Order: sequence, then structure tokens, then C-alpha cells
Amino acid sequence: MGTDPKHIVILGGGFAGVYTARYLEKLLPPEQASITLVNRENYWVYQPMLPEVISGSIGLTNVVSPIRRFCPRTNLVMRDVEDIDLRNQVVTISPGFLPRQLELKYDRLVIALGNVTNFYGMPGLIENALPFRTLADAMVLRNHLIHVLEEADVEENPEQRRKLLTFVVGGGGFSGVEVMAELNDFVHAVKKNYLRLRHEPHRCVIVQAGDRILPEMSEHLAVFAQKILRKRGVEILLNDRLFSATSERAILKSGTEIPCKTLISTVPSALPPVLQKLDCAKERGRLVVNTALELKDWEGRVWALGDCASIKTVAGKAVPPTAQHAIREATAAAINIAASLRGGKRAEFAFEGLGTLGSLGHGAAVAQIFGIKLSGLVAWFLWRCIYLMKMPGWNRKIRISTDWLLHMLFPPELAQTKVALEYGIKNQHFEGGDIVFRQGDLGDNVYVIQEGECEVLREKDGSQELLATLGRGEYFGEMAVLSDRTRNATIRARSAMNVLIIPKHDFNKLRESVPAFGEAFSELAKGRAVGGPAHSSIGALSTQELP
Repeated sequence: MGTDPKHIVILGGGFAGVYTARYLEKLLPPEQASITLVNRENYWVYQPMLPEVISGSIGLTNVVSPIRRFCPRTNLVMRDVEDIDLRNQVVTISPGFLPRQLELKYDRLVIALGNVTNFYGMPGLIENALPFRTLADAMVLRNHLIHVLEEADVEENPEQRRKLLTFVVGGGGFSGVEVMAELNDFVHAVKKNYLRLRHEPHRCVIVQAGDRILPEMSEHLAVFAQKILRKRGVEILLNDRLFSATSERAILKSGTEIPCKTLISTVPSALPPVLQKLDCAKERGRLVVNTALELKDWEGRVWALGDCASIKTVAGKAVPPTAQHAIREATAAAINIAASLRGGKRAEFAFEGLGTLGSLGHGAAVAQIFGIKLSGLVAWFLWRCIYLMKMPGWNRKIRISTDWLLHMLFPPELAQTKVALEYGIKNQHFEGGDIVFRQGDLGDNVYVIQEGECEVLREKDGSQELLATLGRGEYFGEMAVLSDRTRNATIRARSAMNVLIIPKHDFNKLRESVPAFGEAFSELAKGRAVGGPAHSSIGALSTQELP
């Protein structure tokens, strides 16, 4: 064409983001457009089957598909989105191994970042409730269930054992019901492996704010689902919701308290922080778009899809956040992006939905397809067939079919997959000559020297000036963290050096929680900035400001 290819940036690797990239690959040749997708993980999760990871009826990695294989022509950036500058058409990406942000210039932008769990105004939930949105969440929950069963098996106190064997799910929509159904089936199946729990009852509770579960379905099917779950021992508390929590109990809005060690929350949700601060129109916590899925006031340049967007069909009906709608949104957006680059007919989003499906576990489900309502074993079989057919790739289809067959023939796997905990504050070793960080890097950590020495160097006019030499018991790096600026000097190990690294998040928590700690570092920073005495183990290091 004689011009450089346009750069299309897609934010988010859910159904909407990944399918937009996939369709754009088909519509636009490489000489017309280059595509970049930014996502925290390098895989896409097949969300409808995620609850089955809990019970082990589907293998952990069989519900995911590598984005690089699913979208072979798309450049994947596996980082977080930190800022979106709509006016200058720049997306800022979080640092990787090196503490430096990445800026992506775009010609067209697709925002499909979904939403996040929001516990604002709900004390204790962020510390004690387990979210269920990602593959990591499913893995954490499965490990947690096995852990509480192991603890219950050795617990002598009957009250504490009952607490360990109580499981509460906040939210009675599809996600909450399917999670509870799989959890209940799993606990029932594996309790026989614990000598002291074989005849011990467990308690499962769903807390739903409305007057019935599954508000997305007809009342007839929702009532059927309630009967099935209650028959299997699941308690359903209606017209109530989670209010707060401690490590020992869930507290409901009505004042009811449920002693438990397992609290799972599937609601509420909100825009990710990067979208909350975005300067654009919002409606009920979502980005406002037109029927072409273009962001209001940024038509022709920015599109928003999926759970983060307030989307209506041509008929004016609000679009639910389901996979079938997200895939159709991706198709419409890809057509419109291609039309904005090369001309052609544009598409309007008009998909009203084919129906809804919900699994109740243990050979039961509810389905509403083309107006036909089904329940029980037939609906369960239909649920599995439809989602298996929609799973992309024969590789995954065969793996999932095999998992289901093996799950029918053999008892659930009980092994706990322990993941090494990554503690915030950690130790690190440097050899002489190693660079700890460079001038211009982001201020992401504070460092305390345990053994050895380092040099503080400032680069100016192509040369390096030695500002100070620091030794055991001294610390550095707090200036950039306190001021939220980039490093103004380079730190190089002078000899073999062991340091304690305190990440910015943990450092700020200590400052907020222990006033004396924060005051000491603030005084140190002031002393360094003005060249006065620094009230710390460093003493009066230099009349220059250190990083």
C-alpha cells in the first residue's frame, strides 16, 4: 500500500479480546495492520468450564488455550495495563523483569479488560473471601478445600471441625451456583478418604441478594435448580447478602453470622482501576459505547467490549456479560476496525442471545435454548455437548472428553498441588560489579544492606559521579518510592552483597500501619533532599539527594 501498517492494540485476553484479535487476523493482512494484545497471562481461559477444575473433573490446564497458538499473528505482551492516554493514543504497560514501563502507541484501540472483584464497603472480605474469576483462583480454591479437609480430620474440637466443614458462596448467579455445585460434589466424593470425616456432615450455603438464584433464567428453571441443590444438602439464603467477614465467620446484611473457614465471593464487580480513572463517559460503572461498540467521544479510534462495557443491542436491550455475546461483540468490532482502516460496510451489534445453560453438577443442569426449557440429565448432557463443541481446537476437545470419562470411572484426585509462596519481603545476593538498579528505573523497592558494600553513582554528561558508599545496616531506594518518581542514581555492588528487599506495596503498608516507621523514612528523605543530617543508620551521607 505504500504506507506503514496501522497498529491495533487490544487490552484484555478474555473472550472479547482474544476473539477480536483472531478475527482481525483474518480480515487484515500483515501489510495493513499489526496487532498487539496485552494480557496478564499468556493463555485464554474457557470460563464456562472453570468450576469443573475445583472437583478435578477437568484437568487444570485443559480449560485454557495458549494465546500465541490461538492468535498466531498477534504480538502478545504479558503484562498489566497501568495507564491509557486516549488523547495521545498511548497505552502504558507495567514493568517486566527490569523496572521500566513500556509505552505502546496505537492507531486503533480495543478495551476488553473485563471487571474485577470489588469489596469496597465490605470490611474483611478482601482479606478473607476467596474470589473466583481466574485459573489461579480455581487452583487456590481447590488446594484450600483439600487443606481444610486435612485440618478437619485431625481437629479435636467439634465446633472448630464444623467451622472447617462449612463452605459459603456469596452470589447465586451462574458462577456462584456452578462453583457451589462442584464444591459440594467434590467434598461428598472425597470425605470417604478421611477416617474421621466419613460420617461427619458438611455444610454448604449460597447467599443470594435476590428472591431466587439464577436470575438470568426463567423462574421455572431457577426453582428447579433450587430444589436440586437443596435436595443435595445445599442451603440457599435468599434476600440477603454478604456484609463483612472475619477469619472465623461470614457476616450477612441481616445480621446472620455463619462460622466458616471457607468464604467464596463471585460478586460484586467493578471496572479495573485503570478504567475507573479513564476520562470517558460511564454508565453504571461501565464504559459507554454505541451499537458499533465505539467508545463515546472516541468513535473511529477506540472500541470497548465485554464485561467492562455498557452495551445495548439495536433493539435497546442491555447485553449480559456472557461468552456467546462477547464472541459476537468481537466479530462486530473487528469488522468495524477493518472498515475504519480500509473502508467498507460497518456492523452494528444486534445479537440478542441463543439461550442460557447452567450446570448443577452430578448429572443435572438447567437449559433455556431457543425458548425451549430443559432440566435434569438431558440439560446436563446438552450443556456438556454444546460447551465441548465450542471449545476451540481438537487437542482441548479430546483432553476434556478424556477427563470426563476418567472422572466417571475413577474417584476424584485428592493430591494437593502446593505452590511456593512468593513472600513480599525477600533476600537477594549481588556480586561485586552487579547493578542493583539504574538511574531512570521505576522506584519499586527499598533495599537494606545486610552484608557487603555498594556505590551510589549519578550519570551526568556521559560520565559517572560517585555520590556515596553504603555498607552494612544502611539502606537505599526509599527516595523514589516515597516521591513516586524514577531513580535519580545507579546503585552498583562494590563487593559481594546481601540485601533485604522491601517491595513498594509492603513498604507503604508499613508506613501506613506503623507511623514511627513512616516518619523515620520521611525525615531521612527530607534530610537527604536538603543535604541535612539524615536521622538513620546512614547518617549524613551526602549533600546530594540519593535515589
